[in-house]
Amino acid sequence: MVREVIFGTIGGLGLFLFGMGLMSDGLKNAAGERLRKILGSMTKKRVIGCLVGAGVTALIQSSSASTVMIVGFVNAGLLTLAQAIPVIIGTNIGTTATAWLVSISGIEAFKITSYALPAVAIGFVMQTFAKKQSLRNTGQILLGFGILFIGIGFMKDAFGGLEQSPQVQQLFIKVAHNPMLAVLAGILITMLIQSSSAAVASVQLLAVGGAFGTDWNVVLSIAIPFILGSNIGTTITAQLASIGTNINARRTAWAHTVFNIIGAFICFWFIPTINQLVNTIAPWELSSSTIAASIAIAHTSIKVIEAVLFLPATGLLEKVVLQLIKEKPGQRQIPPVVLEYRLLGTPEIALEQARHEIVRMAKYAREAVCLSISGLLNNNSGRLQQTRKTEDTTDVFQYEITAYLAALSQRQLSEHTSRELPVLLHTVNDLERIGDHAVNIAEIAERKIYQNFFFSESARSEVRALRKQVNEMFGRIKLALENGDIASAKASLLNENALNRMQIDFRRNHVQRMTDGLCNASAGLIFIDLVDNMEKIGDHLTNIAQAVIGGLQWDGAEVKPDIPIFQK
Repeated sequence: MVREVIFGTIGGLGLFLFGMGLMSDGLKNAAGERLRKILGSMTKKRVIGCLVGAGVTALIQSSSASTVMIVGFVNAGLLTLAQAIPVIIGTNIGTTATAWLVSISGIEAFKITSYALPAVAIGFVMQTFAKKQSLRNTGQILLGFGILFIGIGFMKDAFGGLEQSPQVQQLFIKVAHNPMLAVLAGILITMLIQSSSAAVASVQLLAVGGAFGTDWNVVLSIAIPFILGSNIGTTITAQLASIGTNINARRTAWAHTVFNIIGAFICFWFIPTINQLVNTIAPWELSSSTIAASIAIAHTSIKVIEAVLFLPATGLLEKVVLQLIKEKPGQRQIPPVVLEYRLLGTPEIALEQARHEIVRMAKYAREAVCLSISGLLNNNSGRLQQTRKTEDTTDVFQYEITAYLAALSQRQLSEHTSRELPVLLHTVNDLERIGDHAVNIAEIAERKIYQNFFFSESARSEVRALRKQVNEMFGRIKLALENGDIASAKASLLNENALNRMQIDFRRNHVQRMTDGLCNASAGLIFIDLVDNMEKIGDHLTNIAQAVIGGLQWDGAEVKPDIPIFQK
């Protein structure tokens, strides 16, 4: 008996999680960019954010997955912390959809488990043999859906004999008298299996199997604190996802944690009230077909109550998180890319927005280069990590500005705007390539640190000279972009000439140092790679300067160009 329960539970749970993962991935692949746009275009309206969070989570059947996406969007600058909090509150409502699926599977009229095997068969055939990606995604959804319910079936069978065990029922009755134990059990189990949906489903199936008896108060007195514990335990996933992200992404993960802990703490003291609320909503007699539905009602009720309490207080929750995760000296928040799509109807103003964001992008590209050189000269790994994060920001700028300009290209544009549009696109790509060269320099520096190489003082002096020229050139390019300053753009070409001369002279100097034994061959190769990357940065800045000198006009362009969205 014990062996069958254990094997059925762990095997069924494994199938449940595997099926949920397959279904979630299939849905995300099918929705793909649409999900990203939905979450990435949140407004300041908290209710809308909450509803979208609930809808997306119900769709992909995983609050952990949607919360991880939100953390990722905040890390990328696509959502602010203030926008993310209502969405997170919504994900907690959406995650209760799984509990409803489990409850429906137990109703005779909706015996979904009867269709699990056909769903697996059809899904497998579609995923394996379909030629269209959309059909393969649909097949994956069906396959995951079927496996999920096969797992539920195994767990039901495993728990089915528990009503015949007085010892098991006595154990759960004791837990009912000590709700804190149920909360702790919910936290632990959910942290282990990384899914609150699966944890709550397990409680539902235990209850259906008769483990909690048939007394309404006892069943819900065990289930509700367990649900509260699972709500806390599920926050570990977002915390893990926030490791290595920027400060706002970490704050988002903590907003999820703080919200769930405080919500669980408040609801813990009102378990009898929630119990009565469920009894009022569903005044039926408990049976094997209604127990799971009653627990699903309890789960949804708790989440809706928490949302009603917290949505008006998202500003307060934000302040708590800001105090909890304070900005360290030297840390900076990166504001999101600000491009208002409603201004596309006035192309000149929309283009001005894009120019403004390109100037900001240039600022981050410059910072990435400076960080990489500083990390190389000082063997500072922290600066090299910051280089990569800053370059990630330039990637976000590139995607958002390019998408915005592509949308603008579809509008009725003046001849002047049509000529300027492709030049701005090339400018964005040049800035993104500069960020890539900064990462190349960071990788060169990491090789230097790892292999314990040292540059001679003359080599270090040459690196500083390169940095000075590039930094000066960046300053002139920034003025040129901000003000259409042709004089600054022309002056920056002097820096480019200096960089070209330096590349030739410094390569020759370093070869001489290697010949004289002042540098070894490996360190020499690292230095030459560095010089070449700095010269290429100058080339990309020159492209931007020449665009400004040409009045940001595309020679010979008489009509709107067909602008593809660039993707790395």
